[in-house]
Amino acid sequence: MSLLSVLLVIIIVGVLLWVVNTYIPMDHKIKNILNIVTVVIVIIWLLKVFGLFSYLTNIHV
Repeated sequence: MSLLSVLLVIIIVGVLLWVVNTYIPMDHKIKNILNIVTVVIVIIWLLKVFGLFSYLTNIHV
């Protein structure tokens, strides 16, 4: 996946999250949960795209 595609996906997710936060009336707690879940999913996706997720899952303590 090219860097431009990754950047485009991040921008689209950010705009969609902004639209949901701005125009859809929800309780503040639900918006916070939605924001946290979205950020965690995007971070996990980025780790998978750059090949770091499999490296992190192989670490044993």
